[in-house]
Amino acid sequence: MKTSLRLRVVAWAATALVAACGGGGGGRPEPEKPAPVVPEETRAQDSKTYTPANPAATTFAAMAGVVVGTDRWAGVLNGASYQVEVPAAWNGKLVMYAHGYAGEVPTLNVAPPSIRRYLIENGYAWAASSYSKNSYDVRAGVEDTNALALAFNNIASANGRALPTPSRLYITGHSMGGHITGAAIEEETYATARNKVRYHGAVPMCGVMGDTDLFNRFAGMQVTAQALAGVPSYPFNKWSEIQGLVTNTLFAVFNNTNIVPTAQGVKYLSVVENLTGGDRPLFDQGVLFGQSFQSAYGLFGSDGTVFGILNKNILDTNAWTYVIDGDVPGSAALNASVLKLTAAPDANRLRRDGLRWIPAINGDFKVPVVSIHTLGDLFVPFSMQQVYQQRAAAKGNSGLLVQRAIRGASHCDFTNAEQVQAFVDMVAWAEGGPKPAGDDVVTPATVAAPTYGCAFTNNTLGPDDVGTAASVLRPAIANALPGVCPP
Repeated sequence: MKTSLRLRVVAWAATALVAACGGGGGGRPEPEKPAPVVPEETRAQDSKTYTPANPAATTFAAMAGVVVGTDRWAGVLNGASYQVEVPAAWNGKLVMYAHGYAGEVPTLNVAPPSIRRYLIENGYAWAASSYSKNSYDVRAGVEDTNALALAFNNIASANGRALPTPSRLYITGHSMGGHITGAAIEEETYATARNKVRYHGAVPMCGVMGDTDLFNRFAGMQVTAQALAGVPSYPFNKWSEIQGLVTNTLFAVFNNTNIVPTAQGVKYLSVVENLTGGDRPLFDQGVLFGQSFQSAYGLFGSDGTVFGILNKNILDTNAWTYVIDGDVPGSAALNASVLKLTAAPDANRLRRDGLRWIPAINGDFKVPVVSIHTLGDLFVPFSMQQVYQQRAAAKGNSGLLVQRAIRGASHCDFTNAEQVQAFVDMVAWAEGGPKPAGDDVVTPATVAAPTYGCAFTNNTLGPDDVGTAASVLRPAIANALPGVCPP
């Protein structure tokens, strides 16, 4: 009886072992068949064709008024135009510059850094890519900027100048380029990018530091405009059918240079202020003459794919509680009636073929960051800095982040002096100096103070400010708010 049971157990174990090893054939396991490769889906963005504006260029013009000798090389790398400038007395450090959104046009153009004069006069080399794609393609921006950084020495050698590997590598950028800058230093980016680069520090300026959160705020602006204009449930993607009604209900005047709200529009602008960073200086000037709100308003009616960068809707407004200052019943009625949008959960998922289609900024970085943002910006609003601080804090990285509020009235309307100072302070910190000073961007009472932003605003206009938005808007701000900041 016992022997019979033992034989059955042994037989069962042998059968189980053979099954576990893949079947018969003398007990030898059959090789596992590889899982079928599922190709990543394509998008509307993938079918668009982009062409460098001047693919035959091998150099570009020297900067006027700069006596420092430089080598200047231009070319095309992986479908993206590039420019590289290296001073004769190079200090061994390379700065990568990421430009902002260039629209939906098919032509690719390179933009040099706004602090180009400072960089070359102080021995820094810089390089900038057009990216291989336009539109809001941050993925292309990160990959092409990184690829150019990795190709720097080969480009120099091909042009007859052998250089050592850069001793320090920094990155800076404006607007969408701020998103690229922030994403480029993220741990998720380093883990998933095809072109992997470790930067030593970063200066994102007026950046989309909340990644897709920006588009949710645009959506919030639209659904509240609809609700306060009396058409709360009208389909979100049919904005063009009600735009005239909504605009005429909320504004007595609305054009590219002037906005005059109606009584209902005053309530709406209160909602917009709270959605874009809360009570703060320069919001009113941003609306009245900053002209960036018009840009945000012009993006209403999106299908949620961010110009075809995604295949599914990314827009989600479920997190918002809208506030009309001083009107508790009105706020309650607005929140009860407003249209709610919900994103497809996998719209911007991790991918097997590299970065997310819209790379994430999780606050998970290991290098010093000095970020600057204008208070009157309503296109990429100041709330992006608040989101960035919250995400960095959640990752335990507040100690690596310095943020500065600048008293500008529009999008990216910094003076050159403000940008240079942010870069100088970041480099000194990254190279062993103390953490520089910054602003508290998340305490409402601090942000609402009339003098908020004075500490790091520098209204001095230099030669590189000629013709910029700052050259026009800073005098307008001084006239509107005389004597607020100490001289």
